[in-house]
Amino acid sequence: MSELRTNEVEDLLRVLAGIEDADTAYAFAEDVMTIREIREISQRLQVARMLDEGKPYTAIEKQTGASATTIARVSKALNYGAGGYRAALDILAQG
Repeated sequence: MSELRTNEVEDLLRVLAGIEDADTAYAFAEDVMTIREIREISQRLQVARMLDEGKPYTAIEKQTGASATTIARVSKALNYGAGGYRAALDILAQG
């Protein structure tokens, strides 16, 4: 984790945490990521949500198009990672 904690990453996270409306979030995402990157990250979040709901890998693959490798990676992070997916799912659950 110490390799990730740089001033540049801190700036990025501060910006993300400070964005308060969807239009600004869309604009920032579109400017700093490719459409493919946005879709891949969105897909991983959907995979995490489905794993948390107890859905089987096959159903997740079929519904999201994610590979078994991606699903396994998300599952590992959801269960044994730093807690980022859990925090994201909690935010989504709040509405």
